[in-house]
Amino acid sequence: MDLFNLSPAPGSTKAPKRKGRGSGSGNGKTAGRGHKGQKARSGGGVRIGFEGGQMPLARRLPKRGFNNIFAKRLSAINVSALNVFEDGATVNLQSLLDAGILSSCKHGVKILGNGELSKKLTVQATAFSASAKEKIEAAGGKAEVI
Repeated sequence: MDLFNLSPAPGSTKAPKRKGRGSGSGNGKTAGRGHKGQKARSGGGVRIGFEGGQMPLARRLPKRGFNNIFAKRLSAINVSALNVFEDGATVNLQSLLDAGILSSCKHGVKILGNGELSKKLTVQATAFSASAKEKIEAAGGKAEVI
């Protein structure tokens, strides 16, 4: 078996439509563009969002607030979710991913204070809410910012 012997499975590929190649081809003369008009011209067509001169939807809708494109969005986890770990364990980003508590984490994790924690854990995270830090330390654990 060599690379030059390989070929696609029968029926998996189709020949491209050859436009503008005579009337016998079924797609000759205007080549599927119709007669005249902006879309029939060479280089013709309209930009994305153009509505023929009508005020575009993007400009009709009100804009409010500010969206910071450089913001690092932290994944949030409540203290109650940490009860799945054994007593005395070290909880970090990798252990959260392995336990299935987080499916993915792009920028870091923040621990929030909803629920109760019944185990002594060393929790390493990007950020903690004040109530989460309080609950972790009340259970005898440590909250470490990494």
